[in-house]
Amino acid sequence: MQLVTISKELNDMDAQMKRSQLEAAGFHPLLANEDAALWLGTAITIGGIPLQVPESEAADAKEFLNAPPAPA
Repeated sequence: MQLVTISKELNDMDAQMKRSQLEAAGFHPLLANEDAALWLGTAITIGGIPLQVPESEAADAKEFLNAPPAPA
């Protein structure tokens, strides 16, 4: 299975939140270098934390993350 980076987050909490949203929607996300990001806390590696999904889910996952929030 090939993974595709759909987003890079500069904040580990933002990366965790997006991963959780994708998981709740039925996607299979992975945060690359997550252990390094968590170890460093808010000071992360240059370039951010890559949020990846299987290639077959990439287009739908990007669309999901970019969709406007549902009205409350």
